[in-house]
Amino acid sequence: MANRILVMNMGSTSTKLAVYEDEINIWTKNIAHDKSVFKKFTHYTLQYDYRKAVVLEYLKSKNENLENFTVIVSRGGTIRPVSGGVFYISEQMIEDGLSGKYGDHPCNLSMKLAFELAVQYRAVALTVDPPVCDELCTEATYSGLPEIERMAVFHALNQRAIARRYCDEHSKNYTKLNLIVAHIGGGISVGAHQRGKIIDVNNALAGDGPFGLERSGSLPVGDLIKLCYSGKYTKEEMLHRVNGKGGVSAYIDESDGKVLEHKILLGDEYTLEVVSAMAYQVAKEIGATASVLNGEVDAILLTGGLAYWDRFTNMITKKIGFIADIYIYPGEDEMLSLANGAYRHINGIELAKNY
Repeated sequence: MANRILVMNMGSTSTKLAVYEDEINIWTKNIAHDKSVFKKFTHYTLQYDYRKAVVLEYLKSKNENLENFTVIVSRGGTIRPVSGGVFYISEQMIEDGLSGKYGDHPCNLSMKLAFELAVQYRAVALTVDPPVCDELCTEATYSGLPEIERMAVFHALNQRAIARRYCDEHSKNYTKLNLIVAHIGGGISVGAHQRGKIIDVNNALAGDGPFGLERSGSLPVGDLIKLCYSGKYTKEEMLHRVNGKGGVSAYIDESDGKVLEHKILLGDEYTLEVVSAMAYQVAKEIGATASVLNGEVDAILLTGGLAYWDRFTNMITKKIGFIADIYIYPGEDEMLSLANGAYRHINGIELAKNY
């Protein structure tokens, strides 16, 4: 009998659900939440009861019996750095994610709900390739101040999924290649994959690297400190400025790529300039990442929501084509990757690790 797997992935404005039977997708749903509802919550953690109700209501509409699931798998939260792979979700993992020590993101709520439902309905709660990675080379952890250690908080799940997909399509061994994977979307992460390990990557949540649609990326430190002490913003407001209200949305008050393209087609030169600057920073980050791999790059992979946007990817590829062949994988394979991780665990191919 096939094992039934429930997959959950909570983002800043949406909740994705899917059901698999072993490796076969039965259905997938992307629930777009009303932004006006979220404005009522002063912190994302206060959304938990609302999001839980939405998930349970939708599962009921699909006539899903939670007692029938072998595994409930969730996108990983902002936990302490761990290696890649499949992990059991635990109370300590949830506590670390919700603490904010390693970053704030609604994926922590997804992890909490998966654990809660698994306990209630006697399933196994898992997560796959959590976003906080401990594979960085020693040099990559230095920030320039001993009080601050660089951490890898990024799109680990999708970066690994796309790297594996490229290898499968080209009959390559992931552990024998050097790849650069750039996830481009609301936040942007560029990772150096050296023989199966992600040895360097920018902190895409609220740290460094290129600015994205909603995140500021790296900022001039002196000016940032002055802004923090200017009296104009509270600590929470500044954190939201760099993660949620930064990047393109800070310049144009818009974070939808289709709307941005429409504005450019109408002759909006300022929008074109801002988008060009974002592409410039992505290309620059990819070039820097190539140096981490000593220039020995087998392929560059572009993925994420903005990889659908030809204008934007063309701006990037024009600047980096000299480094290696470029492959574009629009969107993300996160739901499939989560389901595949659960399937590997169920079948003993890759046993889950304790946190």
